[in-house]
Amino acid sequence: MSKPSSKPLTENEKIRYHRQMIFPGWGEKTQEKLKKSRVFVAGAGGLGSPVSLYLAVAGTGVIRICDFGEPELSNLNRQILHDDSRIGKNKALSAKETIERINPDVKVEPLKDKITRESVSFLVGEVDLIIDCLDNFDTRHILNRYAVQNSIPMIHAGVYGMQGQLTFIKTPETPCLWCINAGSPPPVVFPIVGATAGVMGCVQALEAIKYLSGIGSNLLGTLLIWDGTSMEFNHLPQKKTPDCPVCGDAL
Repeated sequence: MSKPSSKPLTENEKIRYHRQMIFPGWGEKTQEKLKKSRVFVAGAGGLGSPVSLYLAVAGTGVIRICDFGEPELSNLNRQILHDDSRIGKNKALSAKETIERINPDVKVEPLKDKITRESVSFLVGEVDLIIDCLDNFDTRHILNRYAVQNSIPMIHAGVYGMQGQLTFIKTPETPCLWCINAGSPPPVVFPIVGATAGVMGCVQALEAIKYLSGIGSNLLGTLLIWDGTSMEFNHLPQKKTPDCPVCGDAL
């Protein structure tokens, strides 16, 4: 696993990140915190694309991107890390190529393996934050259990059509993903408008940047619901399930 740089900002970095560094309370110290951060992004698809891109242009030090799939033509309405020339290439490798072209100062670690109970520890490694950009709940629950057991914060988001949901999971302060969405629905091919993944991926990226920088507050114990057809955001309070098999009080 790559280690984030502990060196001060270079002159190029000061110029690149100037517009965010002049945000009140940001400055060089906050930018250096981002430079020293390590993030695990699970999935390089519709959500993982904007998440990875905006983490990279914000100056996140190390981005570990995990995806065992390959881009297909039907992915390209939303998976903006990839293009027609990448069809048939591993998504994590394609993501690395795109991100390093946009910001060569960040380190991208592509991981081509599938997340399983056996592989999750090796794949996630020592990171500051996990970002769930997956499209199936079986794998999400594996990631959720690992995050809870290792006290690593996780940002979850999901999309469907023109709707999305998002929450920030931080054990033991908040409910875990199983508390919010127990079990796994059957796998189906669902509708998705590309901009929907863009909206929710950008919100995930902003939640991550706020947490890593220490600026602002996160959606703890709250499920954000976005309806793109009416452009409405709603906040639904969430409570821990006492007998949750992942984070319950009896464990």
